Amino acid sequence: MTKLKTSLWSIPLIVAALGYFVDIYDLLLFGIVRVQSLQSLHLSEAQVTTEGMRIISYQMYGLLLGGILWGVLGDKKGRLSVLFGSILLYSLANIANGFVTTSDAYAWCRFIAGIGLAGELGAGITLVSELVNKEQRGIATSLVAGIGLSGAVVAYFISQSFDWRICYFIGGALGLSLLLLRIRVYESGLYKKTQESTAVKGNFFMFFNNANRFKTYLKAILIGLPTWYVIGILISFSNVFAKQMGIEEAVQPGKAIMYAYAAISIGDMLIGFVSQYFKSRKKAMWLFYAITVLAMVLYFSLPIQHASEMYAKCALLGFGTGFWAIFVTMAAEQFGTNLRATATTTIPNMVRGSLPLMLLLFTFLQQHTNYLNAAIITGIIVMVLSATALHFMKETFSRDLDFIEE
Repeated sequence: MTKLKTSLWSIPLIVAALGYFVDIYDLLLFGIVRVQSLQSLHLSEAQVTTEGMRIISYQMYGLLLGGILWGVLGDKKGRLSVLFGSILLYSLANIANGFVTTSDAYAWCRFIAGIGLAGELGAGITLVSELVNKEQRGIATSLVAGIGLSGAVVAYFISQSFDWRICYFIGGALGLSLLLLRIRVYESGLYKKTQESTAVKGNFFMFFNNANRFKTYLKAILIGLPTWYVIGILISFSNVFAKQMGIEEAVQPGKAIMYAYAAISIGDMLIGFVSQYFKSRKKAMWLFYAITVLAMVLYFSLPIQHASEMYAKCALLGFGTGFWAIFVTMAAEQFGTNLRATATTTIPNMVRGSLPLMLLLFTFLQQHTNYLNAAIITGIIVMVLSATALHFMKETFSRDLDFIEE
């Protein structure tokens, strides 16, 4: 069986990290260039907000659909087939995105890009989890996520130097160039071993035909919700929240995303070592949940007067939600090799795909209370659901992944 046992800085890990870097660049680019790109399409200030919510929802629907598609393919055809296919699709979609002239075309390009973007993280984390030994698994996946998440920071600085259309072209070009690196990546030994078995592979419906497996799958999704509540609502619309808080100085959502993801990247690299120290995934998650709740309380309650103070709040929120790596690693560790890619690819994309539901709840609550209170209530609901799921989640630290689902 081909399996990495020693080096964290192996070719598969480096390529997975760079792939996730491009993935995050493209995933967050819309949030960064949302205002300037929609204004250039001659939308009003109100439309920039409403159409922005619609377009990001389209992207998330694509992620939801793509998560299922690539996850099933990852278990049926191999982890590498997903790494190649997904990046080709979202790279071409991003290049097409640079040519849009209407908000409808923009939305459909983000939908197709979302389908492609859905495959990158799950396939990469699955491959790394199966290649690196179980004692170093959490650190390895944290390095992948930490390096990858810095793609949002690069996207921001590129957006400051180039027109938004050029930013999409650059994202597409980065993705296509990664295909050359992928040639040297080899398939997981555990997956090759599973190919020789008669076990059912990549059947998405197996998550629903067994009560215990369904509960595990649902809990694995729920524990990741705070990340996209924070990113998709509090940070992406930080300019609107700033106005509601009485800040006269303009807040740039793109800059808020940049600060948040710089902090998320640090958090995601740190949490692997925290998990290693505690010998527990759950204890590391509880610590970062606590930081997230504290950051939320400060976000809504701490009086501020300047945009820089809002950026500091976004950075703290980002650091608190820097548990994406461990969250996805836990998903990989919960399920057998014949369903692992399906689980690890669909679960984070189910979380991303939940953003439209959170936005619907947020919008509904605004009809009964003010903007800030609606966000607070939405956040409380999200955190209660996530904390409950984490409480009942099984510990998976150092779990042997050489097993299949019956």
